[in-house]
Amino acid sequence: MRVIYLILVIFVLSLNLRPSITSLGPVLDLIQIDLGINGVRASLLTSLPVFCMGLFALSSIQLNNRLGIEKSLLIAMVLIFIATLYRGFVSESWQLILTALISGVGIGIAGPLTSGFIKKHFPKNLSVTSVYSVAMVIGASIAASFTIPLLNRFNESWQIALSTWSILALIGALLLFPVLITEKTKDTKVKEVSLRITNKRVYLFMMFFGCMAAIFYSITAWLAPFVQSMGMNQTQSGFILTLFTAIQIPVSFFIPLIVVKTGTRKMWLLICSISELIGILLLLGYYSPWIATIFLGIGAGGLFPLALVIPIEEADTTEEATSWSAHMQFGGFILGALGPLLFGYTLDVFNSYTPALVIVLAIICIMVIIILKMENESNKENKSLLKVEG
Repeated sequence: MRVIYLILVIFVLSLNLRPSITSLGPVLDLIQIDLGINGVRASLLTSLPVFCMGLFALSSIQLNNRLGIEKSLLIAMVLIFIATLYRGFVSESWQLILTALISGVGIGIAGPLTSGFIKKHFPKNLSVTSVYSVAMVIGASIAASFTIPLLNRFNESWQIALSTWSILALIGALLLFPVLITEKTKDTKVKEVSLRITNKRVYLFMMFFGCMAAIFYSITAWLAPFVQSMGMNQTQSGFILTLFTAIQIPVSFFIPLIVVKTGTRKMWLLICSISELIGILLLLGYYSPWIATIFLGIGAGGLFPLALVIPIEEADTTEEATSWSAHMQFGGFILGALGPLLFGYTLDVFNSYTPALVIVLAIICIMVIIILKMENESNKENKSLLKVEG
């Protein structure tokens, strides 16, 4: 029973890691009109939380050392709850940007610690990572799918529609209390996590994660406005985002399971990268956005969970998994935050989506090179370990 409850906690915690970002896409055009903001400022709503997710990833280590994983996760949920709830009272652009900042801090703390939570409670069952990745995708999907219906339900108030997603963080916080009580009765001493990087491949993980995040959040922020520029209405663009996130649900569940059991990580990383490449090329050619979105969804659905698995799979301890995850997300999200911002800036300068999509295409190519380097280094290290053990 405890195992089921812990899996439920992981599921709900992970649900909260995307809605405050993906809920913005369907109503981004309304926000721009209502608050009078340009493409760069609109991009900040996505870039800023992603940047904070990176910047405050290392804070998760310090919080863990002081309070432990469970208490730190509770703080993260409270931050996400406050930021998302406050969106219901926003009337100025700076207020909305502030909510993006605070939610980014909460997500930045929660992300690495969720990896540590899995390693702590399921040290020999890494398939639980699939729950983590699937829940993130489901959270992103429901936020992208139901923000427009909520908008219609609440008399075209995008503020109330966005603030509704605070309910998920409240549930996450409440579910953590029984775990906190259990851990307190155990009276276990918190093991300190080092801020020092002991494995140089973590830098490659950072660069890979950065490219992947830049691509994902650029698509999340600008896919709906792009298809609207092709002639689709707001409802249809919402369905496009729903398709993008819905495809990721089965993909993000099955690919990590396959990789954990077969050890074919490199192959799937490349397959997912090529899928994203095809999707962007289809958008550049103004072919069916539905088909392009399917390829983009497959790529994003596979790359994110595989990135999350890397530090958990290769780390030997809970502390190492937390440290590697924090460092990977620290550098990765900071780099990734530049994606939507650069996309929005390019759009403002050229008044065309083509140059912005070309930049995304270039980032995918760089990511493929990093994957090849990363996996080759991993193979070399594994061979070295086998020689030492032999």
